[in-house]
Amino acid sequence: MNNGKRTRNRKRRSRKEKGRLIILFLILIALIAGGVSFVMSYQDKRDYSALNSQDKKNKQVKIKDGENSEEIANKLDKAGLIRSKKAFMHYLSAHNISNLKSGYYLFAPSDSVSAIVKTLRQGGASAPLNNQDTVTVREGETIDDIATEVGEKTKFTKAEFLKAVNDKAFFNRLKSAYPGLLDSEASSKQVKDIRYRLEGYLYPATYNWKDSNNARELVNQMVAQSYTQLKGKFDAIKNAGLTVHETLTLASLVEREGIDQDSRRTIAGVFLNRIDKNMPLQSDIATKYALKTNKTNLSNKDVQSTNPYNLYKYSGYGPGPFNNPSAESIEAVLNPKDRDKNYLYFVANLKTGKVYYSATYDEHLGKSSDLEAGNTAVGNSADN
Repeated sequence: MNNGKRTRNRKRRSRKEKGRLIILFLILIALIAGGVSFVMSYQDKRDYSALNSQDKKNKQVKIKDGENSEEIANKLDKAGLIRSKKAFMHYLSAHNISNLKSGYYLFAPSDSVSAIVKTLRQGGASAPLNNQDTVTVREGETIDDIATEVGEKTKFTKAEFLKAVNDKAFFNRLKSAYPGLLDSEASSKQVKDIRYRLEGYLYPATYNWKDSNNARELVNQMVAQSYTQLKGKFDAIKNAGLTVHETLTLASLVEREGIDQDSRRTIAGVFLNRIDKNMPLQSDIATKYALKTNKTNLSNKDVQSTNPYNLYKYSGYGPGPFNNPSAESIEAVLNPKDRDKNYLYFVANLKTGKVYYSATYDEHLGKSSDLEAGNTAVGNSADN
């Protein structure tokens, strides 16, 4: 009898232990699933990559005045332009961005979140867009680049556009229409050396050229947008001890030398440190503009050019901007980084984009040699 009871007790304990094991197993599975879900959610929020890097077909999106970030994210998601609404919102939060602007935009599924946000911060077109009716001024493009697209995509010729940007009477009308924008260029000691009077003043954005009856009206659209973007910064420019013309000149160099906002700010500091010491800026970007060349490596003969835009040979800012810079590059000049470290030189690893800074020429030579010894392509600026 006792043996029977013990057997039944053992069976009951066995069933209880099995039950506990099953519960523990289910809890473990739930924890693993929750952990996987958390990791996936964590990674999803921080993946700012394009929805489809191969799909470059543009889609038009209209952002209305007053739409908040979440509404914009929903609109982009519905249009099939972003991979994740969470990632879009997280990017804005992580970079403390809230100033997304209204207007018409063209985006493609191949655009990354950072590229989309950068465009949204610049502002869209006031009228619906399509590839036939618009001209885009891209960050860091020269007037020659812009004029080429105008000649290819509009009813205006390249020659008409180039004539408009150098028309003295038209320049003076723009100077009166947008007070404070063009004054420092007009009074520049090197005004006679300026290649294109409005280089640097054509704001990077997309414009509906059909709103213009002639090339001057199209140019006016671009200059008007520059005034809109810059007029709120006139006091900051003055407080920085700069003129608008000097600010745009440095921003045009920073635009092409830097790869992100952090490097642009530090490079701006390098240039300002060299200006303070009356050292030539020695930027390849300036010399390439002087010589109208895009070749990767400059020769000793190139950097000895007597063209006034060659900042290897001449100190100071030169005649003026070397391209049309973005708002971010202008901000970098007004808010330079690491000036107290007294950097006067920098060299870039052209493969990785990483920039190395130095306070002395010997230190700069050492970093350049280390990169070259590692068979790494380098880009030198502020070279000696």
